[in-house]
Order: sequence, then structure tokens, then C-alpha cells
Amino acid sequence: MVAATRLVTRGRVFSLALPFDGTGPQRGALRRFNPMQFMLRDGDDVYARDLAGRPRGHGASDDVILLASQGGTHWDALAHTFFDSTMWNGYDCRLVSSLGAERNDITNYRDRIVGRGVLIDLARAAGREWLAPGHAVTADDLDCALDAQGTRVGPGDIVLLRFGHVRMCRERGDWGDYAGGDAPGLALDTLDWIADRELAGVAADTWGVEVRPNEISYVNQPWHRVALPHMGLLVGEMFDLEALAADCAQDGVYEMLFTACPLPVTGSVGGPINPVAVK
Repeated sequence: MVAATRLVTRGRVFSLALPFDGTGPQRGALRRFNPMQFMLRDGDDVYARDLAGRPRGHGASDDVILLASQGGTHWDALAHTFFDSTMWNGYDCRLVSSLGAERNDITNYRDRIVGRGVLIDLARAAGREWLAPGHAVTADDLDCALDAQGTRVGPGDIVLLRFGHVRMCRERGDWGDYAGGDAPGLALDTLDWIADRELAGVAADTWGVEVRPNEISYVNQPWHRVALPHMGLLVGEMFDLEALAADCAQDGVYEMLFTACPLPVTGSVGGPINPVAVK
């Protein structure tokens, strides 16, 4: 973490979050929906009448936000994905109940996600504006992209993967099936690559990081079935990497101070975030 702070040379700050509002990519798959905001008190209330004995025109506003924890830019908690009825560290999947997760909830990340971030611009390395849905990025592809950037990754790094999928949706003016449909993503052989380099986490500008359609047709999200319950990997989804990628291409620097601690919602299996990269 201390070494990562020395990467800041220009003071440029980039938010990597999609807007948390009704314009998001959710279409109801897996019961997920875009964030919704409701006002408890607004300016009309203050202007129209006396509230709690205050003079008219004096007061404040309050609101409520309703959101799916994985409906926008977020981290997956380690309680999110199971394999053979267990989650990370061998905990029984039934420890996640209607009351939330008793183990491996998102609060474990509340003060841990600060360090060196590295952008791997896979679309740019391939000479494209975006990779096509169904394009599987292999371990060799990751090495080639890093070589093209003159960048290396190592223990404790958090890798930000730009497939260009957010840009594709914006160019066509519609999210379409972004949330749950076909997408470019990581192939299964990248799991060994990640483990060998002892990365702390990966995040991507897609809905699920891994390639869709999935490489194993009879297992939904097979990459996740290894990454979370077996590796304990930090996994982030639906990041907006466009502004950061443009800046990295301009100055040739693809490493940065990165921080993205989630809201410490007890028992939650997902963590909404505003990831920040500082160069």
C-alpha cells in the first residue's frame, strides 16, 4: 500500500463507477434492478409548510436509495458463489440465509482494498475499439497486452481489465443484454495465470469478468466457481474504465494508486463501490 502511494505523480483522479441511477444496465435478470431514489423530504416540503416548528423556507432534504448490491459497479463478496455446497474456506452454503451471510460477507473488505492497480487495455492491445461478445481472452493474451504496455503485475496487485464492453454499449446507445448476455471475458486458463502472479483481485468493464457464452456449457459461470470459493479472489464487475484507459494511452502509464472499499453492509454478498484510480 505504501509503495502504491508513490505512484501518484500528477494528481489525476478517475472514478471508475457507472452512475447509480435508473439509466443503468439492469433488465431484471436474476431479480436485479437499477438503483432507485425516493425523497423523504424535499424543497417543496420546506417551502410549503412549517416542519417541526421551523420557520417556512428553512429545513433540509433527505432521501432513500434502493439498490441491488450487484446491480451496478461492485465487488463480489466471497459468500456470493458456491461450489459443491461450499464457499471460500469451506463454509457451508447454508450459512447464507434469508437473513444474509454469516460468513464471508462484504464487510471483510471494508478496509482492505487500497493498493497498486494496473490497467490492462485488452481492446487497445488487439487494435480494436472493443472485443466482440464471446471473445475469450487467454493467459497468453494477457501477457501480450502487458508487453505492449510495458507493464508488469505481481503479488497484491489489482488488475483492471478493459474489454471495451461499456464503450460498445454506449456507441450503440443501448445497454441491450449487457447484464447477463454474451460478452468478451477471461478464459479458464487465466485462473492459473492469476494464481501464479498472486494477484489480489481483478475487475472488468463487463457484467461477469469471464467470457460468455461460458466455455463449459453445462456450468454457469465456471470461472467464478474457481475464483471465489477456491481462490478467495477479489472480483469486481461493471467498472467504467473508459476515461482511465484514454489517459493511460496518452501518457503510457498503466499503474496507479487504486482504492475501492465497499459499503460495510453486514451480511451482504455484494458491495456497491465508487472505485477510484489516482495517477
